[in-house]
Amino acid sequence: MFRMNIKKSFSLFYMLLFILLCSCGYSMHRYSSLPFTEIKIGLIENRTLEPKLQDKLHKALTEEFLNHGISINPAADLKITGIIHSFDMITLSEKKGVAVEYQVIIRADFRIIDEKGDIKDIKNISSPFIVSFTGSEDFGRLLANRDAAMERALSDVAMQIIGSLIYK
Repeated sequence: MFRMNIKKSFSLFYMLLFILLCSCGYSMHRYSSLPFTEIKIGLIENRTLEPKLQDKLHKALTEEFLNHGISINPAADLKITGIIHSFDMITLSEKKGVAVEYQVIIRADFRIIDEKGDIKDIKNISSPFIVSFTGSEDFGRLLANRDAAMERALSDVAMQIIGSLIYK
């Protein structure tokens, strides 16, 4: 009798999990259903004072496209370019007058150009999540935490771009 209730509990759990996943907007897509299979990443322009930000965004876009089954090809018909407009670090908390927690915010505009020359502008993309990091007395650790937070923010921007392209 007890064994039967456990089986019913597990099947009820999986049924509720399935309903939850279907109702929250989550959906699964096959690679074959993607609107495109390859893309060219063009010029990423950095209009901030943060050095090498364009290279880091290019890397984040490449990784996210590859994670979604989209190859990077310089001869692809679809091309993406971007302009990074701002890179901000905001102090979230202080301890004894010294900032100990920061938030990284990156804002960029992107342009998608298809094989016909049609242009789609995607404006004011930024990390939808709060990407923060903590500082310490060790300057090296602070810089490492800052770089990791910057990479997470750039990855969030790349995910948002890919989401807007795949799930129109």
